[in-house]
Amino acid sequence: MKRLSIIAACLLLLAGCKHKGPEQATQPVGTDYSKVEIPFFDADSAFLFVSDQLAFGVRYPGSEGHEKCATYIAEQMSRWCDTVIVQPFTATLWDGHKVDGKNIIASMQPELDRRVLLAAHWDSRRWADHDLDTNKWRSPLPGANDGASGVALLMEMARAMKTMPPDIGIDFVFFDVEDQGIPEWANRYEDNTWCLGSQHWAKNPHRLFYTAQYGILYDMVGCPNPRFTKEEVSVGFAQGVLNKVWNAAATLGYGNIFADKMSSAILDDHLYVNQILHIPTIDIVQNSLECSFYPYWHTMNDNLDAVDRNTLKAVGTVSLKVIYSEQ
Repeated sequence: MKRLSIIAACLLLLAGCKHKGPEQATQPVGTDYSKVEIPFFDADSAFLFVSDQLAFGVRYPGSEGHEKCATYIAEQMSRWCDTVIVQPFTATLWDGHKVDGKNIIASMQPELDRRVLLAAHWDSRRWADHDLDTNKWRSPLPGANDGASGVALLMEMARAMKTMPPDIGIDFVFFDVEDQGIPEWANRYEDNTWCLGSQHWAKNPHRLFYTAQYGILYDMVGCPNPRFTKEEVSVGFAQGVLNKVWNAAATLGYGNIFADKMSSAILDDHLYVNQILHIPTIDIVQNSLECSFYPYWHTMNDNLDAVDRNTLKAVGTVSLKVIYSEQ
């Protein structure tokens, strides 16, 4: 995942203004999210799901941890969802190397037409190309916040929803091969070397003519000092969804976390869901003031210490409030 150039961002926003996708679900003006009943989001449970993933080791395609984690996600989601589909695909990386990827799609109440898409990537990056120690640039990193936090959030939301099923269908999509884009030391850059799993799924969805009212992508949602901003691609394609989530956060007292600030465009999985499937999808992604994303992004220090239970709790609670307000 990378920040897009200003020119690219402008083009994306122009495309977003012309785009007409599925109608975005809306609540009455002045919805009191504090009164929306939701199931309990257990922050300790979510944190355990992060720890479980890291116990498999690195999770880049082709690694032993990657295979074990795929099995773990599918088995866990089958406990709470009605269907689980593993979508295998072959991806060509920036250096021409081919890898086997697996998108995992778990659905609640797949028979319902009204649906919400919740997504995250589950692979960890193969190269720690932002580490301060240049000797580690070609080493695989743990991927606790960047990868495992989003997966853990989806898993805990699924566990919670199982105890109190919503009146709409939910699709949890775990994208693979998101974080294997061209490294900094390659001395060149190509946008489409990132987010290969979401590119594949958007062109080959798990159900023919699949659509959803809207989608939310979670990336790096466990930072100890969280700051989520109104990312430019999300504004361009799904401003109504973005405003709904940020309004819910403000109502619940999380306005300091979900900052009312615009930020530059991000090349992330939501871009391809918006462009190809035309599902208005936002990205909840860490955006630090002092640095790009967060201090340990794409470094060997992206370990369990880079994830905070309280941040997972905040994002999970806000998300559940939005989803259950649709009822």
